[in-house]
Amino acid sequence: MPAKYPEEFRDDVVRVALNRDPEVTLAQIAKDFGIHVGTLDKWLRQARIEDGEKPGMTRSENDELRELRRRNRLLEQEVEVLRRAAAYLSQAHLPKRLYPLVRELAADGIPVAVSCRVLKLSRQPYYRWLKSPVPARELLQAYRANALHDAHLEDPEFGHRFLADEAKQAGEAMSDRTAWRICRDNGWWSVFGKKKSRGKGTRPGPAVHDDLVHREFTAIAPNELWLSDISEHWTREGKLYICAVKDVFSNRIVGYAIDSRMKSSLAVRALNNAVMRRGNVAGCILHTDRGSQFRSRKFGRVLNQHGMVGSMGRVGAAGDNAAMESFFSLLQNNVLNRRSWNTREELRLAIVTWIERTYHRRRRQARLGRLTPVEYEAIMYEQVALAA
Repeated sequence: MPAKYPEEFRDDVVRVALNRDPEVTLAQIAKDFGIHVGTLDKWLRQARIEDGEKPGMTRSENDELRELRRRNRLLEQEVEVLRRAAAYLSQAHLPKRLYPLVRELAADGIPVAVSCRVLKLSRQPYYRWLKSPVPARELLQAYRANALHDAHLEDPEFGHRFLADEAKQAGEAMSDRTAWRICRDNGWWSVFGKKKSRGKGTRPGPAVHDDLVHREFTAIAPNELWLSDISEHWTREGKLYICAVKDVFSNRIVGYAIDSRMKSSLAVRALNNAVMRRGNVAGCILHTDRGSQFRSRKFGRVLNQHGMVGSMGRVGAAGDNAAMESFFSLLQNNVLNRRSWNTREELRLAIVTWIERTYHRRRRQARLGRLTPVEYEAIMYEQVALAA
């Protein structure tokens, strides 16, 4: 099965190949980036098609074709829903309940969302109908929440204690603690409440993972311990951010993402790119700092999807992620601070070229026995294969 490469990685390789010096061959670039020259040639052909230099189907045309097929399939499903609904409703001796029809359509492969949209039904009541009756505890909580919400709408300045008093007069008595919990879960705060501080001067939020590394940056196998962090640098167009993921076993950068904005999607893309390059990473520990990008729910969901375990250092303790900080220090000294950069694109090409050509394949490291990360992994994989 051919190896999968992240789209961001492919675009970077194509940019380097198109902007290469005349004496640099495609074979040399393919070797520097660890790909087959035929693969690079295929990527370049696709890039020329995208630029209109060669005939062929572009990515946007492929996406449009897939979208048309999806819409055609959706129309076929909607027609089938209408046909079955007409036949169902024409039977006068049966009660006109549409939920059983939706269940039958779902069993035949038509999504519930499609059936409910065509029949103008809400999905939530349908799913509640499928489940067992609502437990008495949840029903009581719903009545209490409704009473608190009505009181909050009438008097937005009331805190949870006054709302509890109003709910008691409406027939839903509860303790102040219960009222506070319901208001907290739904965000029903007094308009005179204390506002949360924002911007500079605030400390990072609480860690969502324990520190499982404790500054022991060692691993005896690939995909056992990964490190990740985000760095930034100025260009004349503005800042450029890079999020990199490093395998402690070989010090190789197994994934990265570069963007003009530092959002949680930057960390998610870097992690997904790393997983795509390495394959099965279930059980791998990913150690980061307490940046909001790594504490986001989106990043946590991706960790769970890949079966990985999160780990976080302490606030203001750079040594808790020193092995990752050392990589960014090398990047700073060898690329970022070497000269000023006019555009983000110019800096991006310099970063990916240094990572793939110099750091991975030419810069020997004492911890790896004076080998490069690529050489070290190749030797260790060969030893494992011989032992097996």
